[in-house]
Amino acid sequence: MIYNDQLGNQIKINSTPSRIVSVVPSITELLYDLGLGDKVVGCTKFCVHPNKPYLTKTMIGGTKDLNIEKILQLKPDLILANKEENIKEQIELLSESAPVWLSDVKNFEDSLSMIEQIGQITSSSKQATEIVKQLNSTLKPKRPSIKVVYLIWKDPYMTVGGDTYISNMLNRCGYINVFADQNRYPSITLQEISDADPDVVLLSSEPYPFNKEHLKSIKSVLKNTEVRLADGEFFSWYGSRQLHVKPIES
Repeated sequence: MIYNDQLGNQIKINSTPSRIVSVVPSITELLYDLGLGDKVVGCTKFCVHPNKPYLTKTMIGGTKDLNIEKILQLKPDLILANKEENIKEQIELLSESAPVWLSDVKNFEDSLSMIEQIGQITSSSKQATEIVKQLNSTLKPKRPSIKVVYLIWKDPYMTVGGDTYISNMLNRCGYINVFADQNRYPSITLQEISDADPDVVLLSSEPYPFNKEHLKSIKSVLKNTEVRLADGEFFSWYGSRQLHVKPIES
């Protein structure tokens, strides 16, 4: 069969994959939710859901420092990767020896399409359709009404621009990203946040692990702004993660 990945590359797969390597944490979890955990032979050290699969599968490095030799030794008949999370040169090298299907997720709809396509490739379309149905039900779009700044890093503080998956997810959950006019992950100051006058500042749990002490510190500066902790995986992991977590700490 010939499949197109989300970058338009054609991938030839001779039969239903039975030896899958995932180099994307959120896709690793998706494979388990599709009932394909027994087909996963390798994953990264950041593949922590469900139940730290890197402990029982072959751990093949990090998302940006893949152990190419170890991956090829696993003789995978499918490698699942992502344009943004993985290094282009490493993925190109792997594609010379095994089928590599690349995801490119910019918004919620891209994520649903990814789930459906992986379901088709792995003969798990029924499960994929059910997950898509659950996600659509769980994440029914809300009318954006709450002005938000979403912080992903400290020293310097960094937020998300309007061209990111996170911003799209915020919008779907009823938030207006006040820095949507910027691109990717711009650095900002607390003064710039104050000047933007958001209703709420969300402190993500990843990639920087904001905690309650950071919340208190930021709240002491932004005295008239609500500051809350957010589950970074909910807003940044595309796939099935949103079925397992709540977005905001209560």
